[in-house]
Amino acid sequence: MPPRLTQYRLCPRSRSIRLALAEYAVEVQLLDENPWEWRQSFLAKNPAGEMPVLEFENGLTLCGAYSISEFVAEEVLPSATTIAPGPPPLIPGNREDRAEIRRLIDWYHGKFDREVTRELLIEKVYSSMRPSGPVAPDPGVLRAVRANLKYHLSYTGYLADTRRWIGGDELSFADFAAAAQISTVDYLGEIPWNDYPTVKVWYQRMKSRPSFRALLGDRVPGTAPPLAYSDLDF
Repeated sequence: MPPRLTQYRLCPRSRSIRLALAEYAVEVQLLDENPWEWRQSFLAKNPAGEMPVLEFENGLTLCGAYSISEFVAEEVLPSATTIAPGPPPLIPGNREDRAEIRRLIDWYHGKFDREVTRELLIEKVYSSMRPSGPVAPDPGVLRAVRANLKYHLSYTGYLADTRRWIGGDELSFADFAAAAQISTVDYLGEIPWNDYPTVKVWYQRMKSRPSFRALLGDRVPGTAPPLAYSDLDF
């Protein structure tokens, strides 16, 4: 029986783990969870109430993208690629390279998420799902988030312009973390692609990978993505 990944389809941390596992052909069973519900059965799995959560048949439960990505890099991928040469490690390079990759993972799943993605999800998705009734997005919050987004896209453009991949010479979990955050923001129609051509070229490379296909097919009730979301030639 494959491991079970509890996730929300627009949760960027969940998306990054899905990308990494799909990249290495590691099969998982997806279990959908609505983050605004705070169900007791989910809190029993992860008292922090955050996704993703990866559960193995032997009882091992891993909570959060950081712990899951590290476990996958150290335990799952080496055994999955022993029969034939596989793709590069999830966190490749020497000690300095790996430190830089982890810094960028923290940037995207920490700073980018706090300043952009999480607030967009609250304003444009979660607020419409409240039991007391939908609440219109706060224009002031959206203005602040869009200003933050410009900074983050400019920095991503710098990284994409000066490196082969976001974290360095090789594809790494930093690329998956960045692409997961950006894909969620793109689903919500908030990326001005024409203003960031270098980011667009890098994202096209990510978007064209087979591991991205499932994400491009994701849909959530009540929130449809722009037509270009699933278009590889956007």
